[in-house]
Amino acid sequence: MTRDLVVATEPVSLPEANELLRKSKKGKLPVVNDKFELVSLISRTDIAKANDYPMSSVDSGKSLLCGAAVGTRLKDRDRFLALVDAGADVIVLDSSQGDSIYQRDMVTWMKARVPSVQVVGGNVVTRRQAYHLIQAGVDGLRVGMGVGSICTTQEVCACGRPQASAVYHVSRLARRFGVPVVADGGIGNTGHIIKALSLGASCVMMGSLLAGTAETPGDYFFQDGVRLKRYRGMGSLAAMKMGSEKRYFASDSKVMVAQGVSGTVVDKGSLNAYVPYLLTGVKHGLQDLGFKDIESLQAAVQSGFIRMELRSVAAQREGDVHGLHSHSSSSS
Repeated sequence: MTRDLVVATEPVSLPEANELLRKSKKGKLPVVNDKFELVSLISRTDIAKANDYPMSSVDSGKSLLCGAAVGTRLKDRDRFLALVDAGADVIVLDSSQGDSIYQRDMVTWMKARVPSVQVVGGNVVTRRQAYHLIQAGVDGLRVGMGVGSICTTQEVCACGRPQASAVYHVSRLARRFGVPVVADGGIGNTGHIIKALSLGASCVMMGSLLAGTAETPGDYFFQDGVRLKRYRGMGSLAAMKMGSEKRYFASDSKVMVAQGVSGTVVDKGSLNAYVPYLLTGVKHGLQDLGFKDIESLQAAVQSGFIRMELRSVAAQREGDVHGLHSHSSSSS
């Protein structure tokens, strides 16, 4: 047992803690309050991670940014306050159809209660839906309905919109109010990321694209010699039985109608190798388009300098791998 204990007293910034670690040559630095109670623990590996991952999303204190989701029911207000107290930086409202009086009221209440917290609303696919949430006070919007790889909302409910059209039209409106847009759904490769960014999205959500990585929940298993992970939609019956029925207002319903499926995805390895691959693919796309950043690309699309063309089925076929008996891809 050590008696030469080096501690930091709360509040302490991460740079200050790192300097204490460096001077003391210790591996761990306990952070205590004024009663000498342990409130946090900083490791020397934190310094190494900061050097290894310089592009990490961090706040002014060099702590990783953290987001969390809440629903739109009254009891979710307590969850929201607890998340804010725990240090969440952004709160995402989880709803398959965001243009409801419940979400508008929730956004208005959240921004009135804690104005400093960033709130992302959605999902929406039209300018009218987006405008209602912007007026309520959202800081960001999720765009997409029924376009995810495991989503059947468009088939079951006849509700949704082609993702490219949704991102383009919603982002044009949101840009006037300074509200960023997240393209949520339909991202299956780096080409889809480039299209979403060029159409006005500030970032993209990648569910199925990252679902097979080592860091995602679930265990790997083999089927027909292929290493797989299970992947389910929030609207699937399997997810509803685990609690997601609240998202679709089916808690008290005797009959559950699935708006998603459960399936499997192929092992994609670790995020440490896969994310750099995706990032490099996007960079190559911007290079071929002739732009060095997303802002100039979006400006070129808005001005008409960059134009998009609807591809026929034949054009799509010739733009993909063809004319081979078999082939292999390093990305699969």
